[in-house]
Amino acid sequence: MIARSRASLARAGSLLSRNRLRVAFLVVIVLSAAVVANASTNSLSTASAEDVPDAPPTENHTVVTESGRAGTITAYAPDGEVLYYNNTRTKYFDVDPVEGEPLTVEYTATDTIHSEGPTCSDPPCALNVIERANLSTGEVEVVYERYDYKETAGEWHDADRINETHVVVADIVADQVFVVNTETEVVEWLWDAQSDFPVEGGGAYPGDWAHINDVEYIEDGEMEGRIMASLRNQDQVVFLDRQEGLLEDWTLGAEDEYDIQYEQHNPDYIPESRGGPAVVVADSENGRVQEFQREDGAWTRSWEWSDDRMQWPRDADRLPNGNTLVTDTHGNRVMEINESGDIVWQVESTLPYEAERLETGDESAGGHSARELGLESRTAAESDDEGGDLFGFDPLGFVGDLIQSILPHRIYNGLLFATPVWIGPSEFAAIAIALLTGLLWAGLEFKWQLRDAGVRFRLPVYREGGD
Repeated sequence: MIARSRASLARAGSLLSRNRLRVAFLVVIVLSAAVVANASTNSLSTASAEDVPDAPPTENHTVVTESGRAGTITAYAPDGEVLYYNNTRTKYFDVDPVEGEPLTVEYTATDTIHSEGPTCSDPPCALNVIERANLSTGEVEVVYERYDYKETAGEWHDADRINETHVVVADIVADQVFVVNTETEVVEWLWDAQSDFPVEGGGAYPGDWAHINDVEYIEDGEMEGRIMASLRNQDQVVFLDRQEGLLEDWTLGAEDEYDIQYEQHNPDYIPESRGGPAVVVADSENGRVQEFQREDGAWTRSWEWSDDRMQWPRDADRLPNGNTLVTDTHGNRVMEINESGDIVWQVESTLPYEAERLETGDESAGGHSARELGLESRTAAESDDEGGDLFGFDPLGFVGDLIQSILPHRIYNGLLFATPVWIGPSEFAAIAIALLTGLLWAGLEFKWQLRDAGVRFRLPVYREGGD
């Protein structure tokens, strides 16, 4: 009788312990879900002109392109209100002002073709275009276009005007840089990356091998008439001469030398007349923007900037006022950093690709080098030190930062690209905690079911007796 009572009490105690654990697990999952749900209600959107947030005032117009979930081009007036908005194309990339027409821009864009038809017998395909848009009238003109056979790595991320009839194009599809006469549509010069780089390096060939994501025609100084190009997957910025080809001694970076730069975007060349030769570049996978100065036949890092929010920057332009205009894609913002390293202007954006401050010249042609301006570097760690709160501990933020530090940067960036824009470190932490809690709960429930059914597991080797 006593033995039965003890067994009943043990079962009751076991059930009470199980129920307490179930309640605890449920509370953790519900709280985690509440954190994610609350973040989703504060979602940033640029899916329509009405959703685009206003920007702080500036002295000039600012144009921002997006190439993520929503392809958009938005122009802000100096008072910060939206002057122009277009989401006709699937993706928008590099944008430049048109000389002599203050409110007209030229940009590259891509349309994805999903349905089978005369221009795409095996979808998806891509239509790559160079377009010119009048921001005040809304009129859009196609300057040059080409159909390409694939969507993934099937885009032109940049084109730079050489003169009234010729542009140089960064062709990701064929891993080439070419100059085309837009009036005759004849390609008059072409450089193929395979002529100087082995296909065993870079990305997977033929899928997305070189990923040439930027070109710039240099108009001033020692490199006048040359072309600068960014080979993202080779981690290198190269300089091309239309007679000599690759100028190897001028190459910035080396493949897999990630401490120099890691899958960079949108380098901006500064000539000698403004303190160069120098290159401002978005060091994307390292989560920073930086500048390199040319001295004694080599490149030396002369400036870098990052903060604890920066995540996959893809554009950096030095402005004539000494500030730097930065596009932080997974930080969901475009910002202007002053000479002291402080953010003095910022506008939220879902997945911005590039930003251009008009009335300052192509790629902000009046900006001077960091060395000439005496800019001081700032790192994310320094940003944390300045803005840290010793008493306000954020556990979810801490776990989120821990996840970010553990995961390789490319994987973390891939997760950010695949998830909604409102998911940040805290939301990642909440999702991870909920998943781990759910798995633990499911494992315990399975164990309890087996135990109630009288199933026991013993190690194949065990010790009998004891000292």
